[in-house]
Amino acid sequence: MSYNKPPYQITTEILSLLTRVSEQIGAVNALHLNRPQTELRKANRIKTIQSTLAIEGNTMSEEQITAFLNNKRILAPQKDILEVQNAIATYDKLHTFKPFQLKSILKAHKTLMEGLIKEAGSLRKGNVGIVKGSQVTHVAPPGNMVAHLLQELLDYVKSDKDPILIKTCVFHYEFEFIHPFADGNGRMGRLWQTILLMKTYPVFKYLPIESLIKTEQSKYYEALNKSDNLGQSTPFIIFMLGQISKALDELLESPLSVPNASSRILIFKEIAGNAVFTRKDYLQHFKGLSTATASRDLRIATEMGVVQKSGDKNSSTYRYNVR
Repeated sequence: MSYNKPPYQITTEILSLLTRVSEQIGAVNALHLNRPQTELRKANRIKTIQSTLAIEGNTMSEEQITAFLNNKRILAPQKDILEVQNAIATYDKLHTFKPFQLKSILKAHKTLMEGLIKEAGSLRKGNVGIVKGSQVTHVAPPGNMVAHLLQELLDYVKSDKDPILIKTCVFHYEFEFIHPFADGNGRMGRLWQTILLMKTYPVFKYLPIESLIKTEQSKYYEALNKSDNLGQSTPFIIFMLGQISKALDELLESPLSVPNASSRILIFKEIAGNAVFTRKDYLQHFKGLSTATASRDLRIATEMGVVQKSGDKNSSTYRYNVR
């Protein structure tokens, strides 16, 4: 597959960040945090939606979004409520989007921007410039080049040999540079980086990188501008890898992130399926767990009717009940 590789350099700073993020992902996987507990997943999803929309000027708070999800009445501008409604619908469909398909990007944009702009789900046809104050800070490529540039960018992410962590940062920057839609480019760029990362690292489905970008919003735009001025995405890669590292740190340090007995039992169900397993199998998956804790987990699962136990003591075997 031929494509033009976007310009960037893999510096020693990028390599250092890449090593750190890879180690953090290893720790996340070892602690089985790639599917955090339901409470943490829900809190992070709300944080993600609030943050990505707040960057674009939405005024709704996490508390208001939580109330909205619980079908409570809230006082907020109708446009802000519609943006939140659309974002919830989009993030609920994360697993349905195809990371490397242009058609899937258009589908996500339609859901995200439905009722907000006429061109929801369609690439822009005209020319566009980004204005900050009285200055034009960025002139995007002509409308007739957008589809080709976007497809070439997807081909690069799919086929290039560079690490996916770097390629998703490059995608995010280049997506903003191409500015493929009349509106919604910022939230779409952040969303699609998540979707690309999820394919390799499931934890990113639940990781609110957007909330850290919101906290460092001025640095986010500064990194975009630096990359524009330099003619390559290197400064933006450094910024985004730093945000990813911080988000992983927050997950690893969260008191909600340590799986309890119920979480471990559900996690192991996905691994064991309908197969017979032993306490030793359970311990091999949850390294660092004591034999006493593993026995207690399996006793709880048996008492709850989640698993069926056969045999006694060290010869015991277990199988999950299929419902």
